[in-house]
Amino acid sequence: MTDTLRPLTDTRRRLAPVLIVIPILAAIFAGIHLWRQARLAPASAGHARPPVEVSALTVEPEPLPQSLEATGSLQAVQELTLAPEVAGRVVAIRFEAGMSVEADTPLVELNDAPERAQLAEAVSRAQFARLQLDRSRRLVATDAATQQLLDQRVTEQEQADATVQRIEALIAQKTIRAPFAGLLGIRRVNLGQYVNPGDVLATLTALDRLYANFTVPQQDLSKLDLGGEVTVRTDAYPGQEFAARINAIEPMVQQDTRNVRVQATLGNPDRKLRPGLYVTVGIAQPSRPSAILVPATAIQTSASGDSVLVVRDGKAAPVPVTTGQRVGDRIVVETGLGSGDVVITSGQLRVQPGAPVNVAASVAASNPLR
Repeated sequence: MTDTLRPLTDTRRRLAPVLIVIPILAAIFAGIHLWRQARLAPASAGHARPPVEVSALTVEPEPLPQSLEATGSLQAVQELTLAPEVAGRVVAIRFEAGMSVEADTPLVELNDAPERAQLAEAVSRAQFARLQLDRSRRLVATDAATQQLLDQRVTEQEQADATVQRIEALIAQKTIRAPFAGLLGIRRVNLGQYVNPGDVLATLTALDRLYANFTVPQQDLSKLDLGGEVTVRTDAYPGQEFAARINAIEPMVQQDTRNVRVQATLGNPDRKLRPGLYVTVGIAQPSRPSAILVPATAIQTSASGDSVLVVRDGKAAPVPVTTGQRVGDRIVVETGLGSGDVVITSGQLRVQPGAPVNVAASVAASNPLR
């Protein structure tokens, strides 16, 4: 037993100095570390990060015009396909593609020589029937002829006149005329061509007035008024607006889309607009008296929602906001901002919340809200 304890006692004696030195060394190193930190602290304080330069503006409420927008297309008030009612050979073409014509202008003539020969014969028969009728009236007046003969002569004269009218109508159908003033499309007929009833010769479109056909959701039905004014825009003429007026509202809501069809009429005196153009229709609404708008670049979007950085006491402070409609390059802020708030509009990606910022006065002055 004594022999076993003796080696353990010797080991403890050898380790005792080591166990005493280790705490002393730890204390020395800790002191050195604290001394270095104390020396570096003033240097760090002397190199504080300078304020980040940003652009900002002071927001103020302003009136906001309201408008309901819809998309649609233009349609001609009057448009048709020119086609003959009767068959025949084309003997004259009196128009060119793209020509502007007045109402009743002759455009295409078909061969009517056989009908004119028939008309001459019919006119001669009608004249003879009229002579026979006059003779019979004189005879009846002297009791030299019966009333039955007179009635027969009246019927013959009426039949002869009807034949003349029928042939004249057929001859008139041999000339295709413009039913209204408008612009002719591409010609689809050639001289000498034999055409049948219904063959397309050209199109005729009246461009002085157009329809704008569009749809709006059923929840916006109460915002429409028959006769109400709307504006029409198209990318064919950027920056221009054309005045129109609602002339019809479909009485039924579409079952598949829950939309309402609407039609507006607009004047087109210079014929700039054409049927089929895709258009955006703006329906004016009462103005919103007060709204806060900020540049779209000021809005920061994250998983937690939208926010902006405002300058408070020279530092950047994040503020959650609720956004509304977009107006050009600005966005309406429904909640989160108030009058006089200074909103950072650029440079916010280099700014941490709570970091000092320096608003560039020249930029802020050149970016007023209004």
